Amino acid sequence: MSATSFPVRSTSPRPPRPTVVRLVTLVARREILAHVRTRSFWVSTAILLALVLGGILASSFLGEKIGQPPKVAAVPEVVAHVEAVGLTYVEVPDQVAAERAVRDKTVGAAVLLGADGALVVVGLDAWPTTVAQTLAVLPKMQTLEPVKTDEGMRFLVSIAFGIVFAMAAVTFGMTIAQNTVTEKQTRVVEILLSAVPTRALLAGKVIGNSVLALGQTTAIAAVAVLGLVVTQRDALLGQIGAPVAWFVLFFAVGFVLLASMFAASAALVSRQEDLSAVVQPVTWLVMTPYLLVVFFNSNPMVLTVMSYVPFSAPVGMPVRLFLGEASWWEPLLSLVVLVASTVLVVGVGARVYERSVLRMGTRVRLGEALRAR
Repeated sequence: MSATSFPVRSTSPRPPRPTVVRLVTLVARREILAHVRTRSFWVSTAILLALVLGGILASSFLGEKIGQPPKVAAVPEVVAHVEAVGLTYVEVPDQVAAERAVRDKTVGAAVLLGADGALVVVGLDAWPTTVAQTLAVLPKMQTLEPVKTDEGMRFLVSIAFGIVFAMAAVTFGMTIAQNTVTEKQTRVVEILLSAVPTRALLAGKVIGNSVLALGQTTAIAAVAVLGLVVTQRDALLGQIGAPVAWFVLFFAVGFVLLASMFAASAALVSRQEDLSAVVQPVTWLVMTPYLLVVFFNSNPMVLTVMSYVPFSAPVGMPVRLFLGEASWWEPLLSLVVLVASTVLVVGVGARVYERSVLRMGTRVRLGEALRAR
């Protein structure tokens, strides 16, 4: 008689279902690893950091050279005066030697003593204006109001905040959008959603790319501070330190708002060919703060409005803090407005993403996605 076999029921407990937090973490980790394992990510980041550091070093070098007086030849009678004003000089025995040094172009000018006892500055074929201005005795200066930030530095710092914000937001925002459409087009999203809830998938994408964007922005800020330390621009470092810290904080919140908009917009289409059209409004929101600081960086009213509009606050408020035009409580109020707006936009974006990401074929209209149940 043959023995009859019966199926043996396993008595081992089922593994616990992953929590939502665990699933979000897994998706975020997947997004981060997908970037950091590519050579292009590290190459582009290294180039960006090198450009930032190189720009600071170059500006410091040019700032020292342009408009600064050249090395001069000084006869013994004027050496004490030349030393007192801080000119770089080489001492020569007499006027003939001084003029020879100018003609040989070993110095940019010569400082002599005239027959009437007055200083004479000699150049080769142009007036040695910078040397003369340095030797001139200027009266003490005072201002009735605080000294305004130099216009050139005001423009450069404003542009720097705008460029960093726009580049990071567009780069990582478009990454989210492209990945979303690729997953729809290849139907990978259907496999992902069989294991991960829709909102957990969206949250993981936003958090993962936010970590990358924030990391790159923080690295840029650190390199900028390093550049200022190396070039010994302590005054500017003290002036820009707090605005940079606020910029990183505002960017961390503001990018979450923009990332959810990129993801929701991309979920409306199923082909890469249609992506540019749906994300164009979001891209313009990212570029608008940059354009505003380019054309209106000297307009206090525009900067004030920018600092309270959610998508431009990460640029407007740090610029105002650098310029000393914002009270201590204004960045706190602006941050509260930004956080509240981010919560609202993320909620709407999650609704659109959830109701569009599985719909293939023709483009889903925004109103249709919001009304769908």
